[in-house]
Amino acid sequence: MNPLELARARPGEAFTVTFDGRPVTALPGQTVAAALWAAGVTAWRSTRGTGRPRGVFCGIGVCFDCLVTVNGRVNQRACLVPAHPGDVIRTQEGTGRSDD
Repeated sequence: MNPLELARARPGEAFTVTFDGRPVTALPGQTVAAALWAAGVTAWRSTRGTGRPRGVFCGIGVCFDCLVTVNGRVNQRACLVPAHPGDVIRTQEGTGRSDD
């Protein structure tokens, strides 16, 4: 069964964000992490030293595994940042800064 049916949720109209250039559907109130997960994306950052993939770990903003670049702003915690129509989300490499 669909979780929205179980909770009798009535989310607003879906909208589109882009992730690394591809369209991703999001719902009002969803975080960037939730929208990416719903689209089947489980990793959107690589570690600085070894380049290992990372996504959501704690899901509550305590750790920094889910860092992503949103609208050009690096080091955004995907589990805390609400998705907005037209957001441009990018995989973050290392610290996300060009001086890595």
